[in-house]
Amino acid sequence: MNDAQLLRYSRHLLLEDIDVEGQEKLLNAHALVIGAGGLGSAAAPYLAAAGVGHITLVDHDEVELTNLQRQIMHTDAMVGKSKVVSGKQFLNQLNPSIQIETIQAKATASLLDELLPSVDIVLDCTDNFSTRHLINASCVKYQKPLVSGSALRFDGQVSVFDPRMTTSPCYACIFSPDENFEEVSCASMGIFSPLVGIIGAIQAAQALQVLIQFGEPLVGRMLLWDARTTQVDQIRIARNPDCPVCSQKH
Repeated sequence: MNDAQLLRYSRHLLLEDIDVEGQEKLLNAHALVIGAGGLGSAAAPYLAAAGVGHITLVDHDEVELTNLQRQIMHTDAMVGKSKVVSGKQFLNQLNPSIQIETIQAKATASLLDELLPSVDIVLDCTDNFSTRHLINASCVKYQKPLVSGSALRFDGQVSVFDPRMTTSPCYACIFSPDENFEEVSCASMGIFSPLVGIIGAIQAAQALQVLIQFGEPLVGRMLLWDARTTQVDQIRIARNPDCPVCSQKH
């Protein structure tokens, strides 16, 4: 690290679990953030501020006025413009010393095949089951750790799926891709503004833990946040030996 980096990240360097070695891991890391909405607006800035050296931001959507209640990477001036363009501008202002790559497109199997071999970690900040299953299958295929978050109304959840670990479940172990889940959205159900910030920030924290390799990330556990009661619960989740995605049988 150069002198400017030593000063910028000095508060990380004071932490024994991070120190110079951990910070250098972040500077050399490549994180893929899929979704530049509410969750991505909280997760990506903390990754950038923490010094993750290369961030790829993927989103097909444009900024709408209704987004501004919670998607803090975007401003009034960016309404009607690409979310990834808006996000890149925000992140570059936050930390101009890192590389921000943007892709204005939906996450498809072919796009993920192109992106995943070169990344170190994936953050799923999307808002629908079909895309989450697609991302999960790609992470299993390429053995990439996945930090998954979701938020709706007053309820949020976060978990880490790490296919490099033989005991780690994947997203499909919990939510079968063969089941038909009713898709619900913020547009129809509503969402509490700070909830996406809380869940997105936890996603960023989990990603940093996995990249640096300290503490106990949420592998095999799912954190549940109830914003009505400010209650945090955890449930244990196990690998499904018959999982259609990560089981050796398949």
